Amino acid sequence: MRVYQTNEIKNIALLGSAGSGKTTLAESMLFGSGIIKRRGSVEAKNTVSDYFPVEQEYGYSVFPTVFHVEWNNKKLNIIDCPGSDDFVGGAITALNVTDQAVILINGQYGPEVGTQNNFRYTEKLKKPVIFLVNQLDSDKCDYDAVINTMKDIYGSKCVQIQYPVETGANFNEIIDVLLMKKYSWKAEGGMPIIEDIPENQMEKAMELHRQLVEAAAENDDSLMEKFFEEEKLSEDELREGIRKGLVTRSIFPVFCVCAGEDKGVRRLMEFLGNVVPFVSEMPKIHNTRGEEVAPDAQGPTSLYFFKTGMEPHIGEVSYFKVMSGSVKSGDDLTNVDRGSKERIGQLYACAGANRIAVDQLNAGDIGCTVKLKDVKTGNTLNGKDCEWRFDFIKYPNSKYSRAIKAVNSADTEKVMAALLKMRQEDPTWVVEQSKELRQTIVHGQGEFHLRTLKWRLENNEKLPVTFVEAKIPYRETITKQARADYRHKKQSGGAGQFGEVHLIVEPYAEGMPDPTVYKFNGQEFKMNIKSKEEIDLEWGGKLVFINSVVGGAIDLRFMPAILKGVMDCIEHGPLTGSYARDVRVVVYDGKMHPVDSNELSFTLAARHAFSQAFKAAGPKILEPIYDLEVYVPADYMGDVMSDLQGRRALIMGMDSEAGYQKLSAKIPLKELSSYSISLSSLTGGRASFTTKFSSYELVPNDLQAKLIEEHEAELANEEE
Repeated sequence: MRVYQTNEIKNIALLGSAGSGKTTLAESMLFGSGIIKRRGSVEAKNTVSDYFPVEQEYGYSVFPTVFHVEWNNKKLNIIDCPGSDDFVGGAITALNVTDQAVILINGQYGPEVGTQNNFRYTEKLKKPVIFLVNQLDSDKCDYDAVINTMKDIYGSKCVQIQYPVETGANFNEIIDVLLMKKYSWKAEGGMPIIEDIPENQMEKAMELHRQLVEAAAENDDSLMEKFFEEEKLSEDELREGIRKGLVTRSIFPVFCVCAGEDKGVRRLMEFLGNVVPFVSEMPKIHNTRGEEVAPDAQGPTSLYFFKTGMEPHIGEVSYFKVMSGSVKSGDDLTNVDRGSKERIGQLYACAGANRIAVDQLNAGDIGCTVKLKDVKTGNTLNGKDCEWRFDFIKYPNSKYSRAIKAVNSADTEKVMAALLKMRQEDPTWVVEQSKELRQTIVHGQGEFHLRTLKWRLENNEKLPVTFVEAKIPYRETITKQARADYRHKKQSGGAGQFGEVHLIVEPYAEGMPDPTVYKFNGQEFKMNIKSKEEIDLEWGGKLVFINSVVGGAIDLRFMPAILKGVMDCIEHGPLTGSYARDVRVVVYDGKMHPVDSNELSFTLAARHAFSQAFKAAGPKILEPIYDLEVYVPADYMGDVMSDLQGRRALIMGMDSEAGYQKLSAKIPLKELSSYSISLSSLTGGRASFTTKFSSYELVPNDLQAKLIEEHEAELANEEE
């Protein structure tokens, strides 16, 4: 395989809802370009994409598959992305390292929720979009209805390059209004027969050609001027106008294809090679210092590793994009993230499960290598005198969490090691060892996402695991002032233990003035502040600790021990064992013994005094509240709203966005536990949602009583 220059390389992300036919299209592209000798199928489990056992088990793409085709002296690097929203990490990774999105639309259903999600990601990342209507051979396909729906959603930017003469079982002809030719195929597909447009299609073709010319001309002043003068453009001028429109997202060309029958695929690749922007024509990437990095083969060598694959008999396969310079087999590079040196072994052009050895890859190209010592997903390797680092891929927040536990406790460490290894393959699997909840929690994008992880642990790693509902990270606080004192006294033969602490607790709010006097049961307690500590708690909120002891009732040396006792209770709240927050503690009096007093005595006294005062200070439990946005077809809005109201959600507003309704709400984390499953069930998988932490709010009184009761029962069981 020859070495391609930067201006001969194009990088493309293949997106679409589950079932839109991306893997089948990839197979036809590879076959049409000669990379493979026969086409596989999803049903036969022998495709270049979807080659991992878990993908063949479920019949779904789980990981993005990188492959390339060579077409008309161009190299097209293509990443086939999973369609399910549960595996959205693959689509986001692909969009960040490619320059063009091809979004497949199932001709039977038109734009689906996955289409909407993918389009939103392209919008956010400012990537050009080509729409590809697939499955035109289906009896359910109504092409005109699909186009009308697309125009309703995406507006007049959707411009048809092609349309089918007929859909369903008789589909075998496409009219191309850019080339003004008719493409037809024999039953086996493959190479098209190219002819003039028949008379009965000419009027429609001319009207769509005029719309295409007008849309292309709008992207270039000189083309617009020529269009006004002559009302036509040459093929080359059309291509130039479309290319400029793609870069600025002012045109979304629409193509037709039947990937399963290999019809229209070669014409699509021709367009991708001739018209889609080159790497050098797209906006430059910035490194972590904010500097623009141009894809210049003469620049310093810098590789960004965006994906890691774990393959049997090989181990880690590391996929990278050449951000600058060029890389050859045997190059010595530095991992700027980890400070280690790496020697690049064999370089490969990617072809799914297959790899083609190459001698060199230039700026803008995508490739892979194996057997690197210390390279993880997201790392940057640089050549001499280059210290660039890249961190431009941002993944969405998790939507579904479960606590995970090895069935055999002896496997706990192996499970953790496997989880961390698997996270290299999919960064949207987030593993958290929660000290607070005393659970290992796996966060993902949905129930199917975590079910896939469990399948891989049990089938690939032979590690049986169980999922249980993750505990909720509640918080405890107080709502009023309270006072308590406690004497710890213990005598056991020799030296005893003695410590007495008197303290006051109250709710703390930012900017509160220091206390001067408190009143309890008609008695005044005047404060004379000796010292104050404001402690920012790592779980949020503050503890303010004030020493107001006068007359040497407690030596200053015992204050750290008293603070330690208070912190012990803050870390294990008196109500449910959850973290406490936003409390001011004033130690104002106490007693000590010249012989028996020590740090332990005052720690224990402070712990008991604080616990008593906390329980008397109107204690409340806080729960995490999340901002929720649900994208749902209008038909299901009523059902979705009813379900949310049953989950204690507060509806904040509704809006229309790209053909879907957007519903905003605030919802307790506890009610989000199984929301992805319920929403999918309610809407037939046609809705999606995003979440983001908002705040902590008081739980209702009945729920608080239940949580305290459950905690007390748990403590009683532990004592038994």
